[in-house]
Amino acid sequence: MDAGFTAEQDEIRRTLRELLHKRCGAEELRAAVDTPAGHDPALWTALSEQLGLPGLALPEAYGGVGCSVTELALAAEETGRVLAPSPLLATAVLVAPLILALGTDAQRADLLPRIASGALTAALAAPAAGLALTGDNRGDWAGGGRAGGVQARRAGAGWTLYGEVAPVPDGHRAGLLLVAAHTGGFARSRTLLFLVAGDAEGLARTRQTALDATRALGRLQFRHVEAEPLGDQEGADVPGALARVGDAAAAVLACEAVGAADRVLERTVEYVKQREQFGRAIGSFQAVKHRLADVYVQVQAARSAAYYAAWAAAHGERVGGLALAQGLEALRSSAGEAIQLHGGIGFTWEHDVQLYFKRAAGDELLFGPAHRLRAHAADAAALFTATEVPV
Repeated sequence: MDAGFTAEQDEIRRTLRELLHKRCGAEELRAAVDTPAGHDPALWTALSEQLGLPGLALPEAYGGVGCSVTELALAAEETGRVLAPSPLLATAVLVAPLILALGTDAQRADLLPRIASGALTAALAAPAAGLALTGDNRGDWAGGGRAGGVQARRAGAGWTLYGEVAPVPDGHRAGLLLVAAHTGGFARSRTLLFLVAGDAEGLARTRQTALDATRALGRLQFRHVEAEPLGDQEGADVPGALARVGDAAAAVLACEAVGAADRVLERTVEYVKQREQFGRAIGSFQAVKHRLADVYVQVQAARSAAYYAAWAAAHGERVGGLALAQGLEALRSSAGEAIQLHGGIGFTWEHDVQLYFKRAAGDELLFGPAHRLRAHAADAAALFTATEVPV
């Protein structure tokens, strides 16, 4: 692994940071999350048309930029710094790779160019998305069990879906839904993926009240909704594809968490240099220095793990879950210390620090918890499997 970044990767980060600095300040962020969509369509258009962000990791044949997961993760680190609400995670990180991996030639040709251009947003409707995607879809990692989630049934020559799934990132507003549904009944249940239009008949969508308003979530109800299977899935390894995409998504989310943790740490350092107590800046006190130094070390360690996971995802190695666990813990520690060291204003609605704290708590609920991600990694590596010791 080359630990340095290329000139192209540095340019992606620099350009994106400049754009977000201009278009996603504190006032713009709060105005965007209060809209029914939960994000600023003008910002999404700018990210799509000026930077090609939705198609960053898609092949050039489908209108993408042709980069890898690494570049997408670096972009997510920048969006995480400002908590930018956008369909990037759901569309480019979760859905687009699955369509690319499992879709038919006709489905790819129809959907991927529209996703790459930003004209079509998408959402992955899978129960317990965080755990299901970083697991292998078996046992207690199956995201709701074989009887839960959404059921798919044959209806003549097609399929219909029935059931409910929540929470779904950007599920309330996406133009296309990729639904993970159970087929075959209880005895022979298997998971297949289906494409559903956002305005399909029988589909009811509502935006949920979320702890983290910058991460819009939806609840989806399917009542005999017509659906199109994604690709020819009779012989496809759908759980394997979900696990591979889930690991890459975990690496991207880890970078996003690191970006948020780094930014809230920066803001805390700036504040303790200005706030005075007993006639001196509180940042000059040894106890405050030690606390911030511990957070700095934790954030830098999480950054190293996230960068490696992003590189590894592009080279077939799966360590995204461990990097995500470390990123979530770093964000929680950084945001928690920020609340403490900002004192009375840290938890007020008017201050931005509380947004980072809510992102930390919300991501733990949605994609963690960290100890469960580590437990799965240990199970996958057979770390604690009992073996006979020769006498």
